[in-house]
Amino acid sequence: MSASSPPGSQPSASMPETMTPFKPQESLTEQVARHLEDLVAFGQLQSGERIVESTMARQLNVSHGSLREGLRLAERRHLVQNVPRRGTFVTRLDSFFVRSLYDVMALYLSHTGRKFARAWQADDMARLESLYQRMEDCRVSNDLPGFLDLGIHYTQASLAYADNYFIVSAIDDLWPSAKRCAFVAFKGGGDHCLADNLSFMRNSIAAIRQRDEAQLCRIIQGYADDQCDKVIRYLDTQPSHAR
Repeated sequence: MSASSPPGSQPSASMPETMTPFKPQESLTEQVARHLEDLVAFGQLQSGERIVESTMARQLNVSHGSLREGLRLAERRHLVQNVPRRGTFVTRLDSFFVRSLYDVMALYLSHTGRKFARAWQADDMARLESLYQRMEDCRVSNDLPGFLDLGIHYTQASLAYADNYFIVSAIDDLWPSAKRCAFVAFKGGGDHCLADNLSFMRNSIAAIRQRDEAQLCRIIQGYADDQCDKVIRYLDTQPSHAR
């Protein structure tokens, strides 16, 4: 499906209707990159698809230079790959990519989660509970984009205590791929997958509240393994051009 193709007929497999439209603002490069992030994460640009720069620049009403800057930022975030003399392609979503992503995310988030469990303050816990309730509301209202964004905010909570520039920078660049994989998992699992995510949040909040670092790490690793399996199982049922 190209960037200009209409959404599919099934809500779980199409680009969510509430996806934020492209609106150039103060940072055009960031706006382009985030728009590309949504197109890739929600399947409007598919795994391995070539991005035709002239077409994309015209669709977004930006210059070729601005588009290339946005593509460079998207490449740093692992969404696209530039192949010399061939062009820019959406990063292929396969089992190797998915396992690599969840392995490294589990390592980073376990590291930052330990520090968070050790040092959290009362307002941190209030924020986690608020995020949990808002995600539950999104599940009830079938607001998948909102659910995904709030889930990222939840996992970002521990970064306030990370105290490590390289880990924070690396995780920032991994969020778009995590969002992409989460959408794939939800396409395959539907409401059951949303319930699993809420259960993970409930259990991890309990471990954080108890300052149980070891239990929190077990929960994070278990969640990463489960999500990874869900994504790969769904990909295995799809033709390569539909991933």
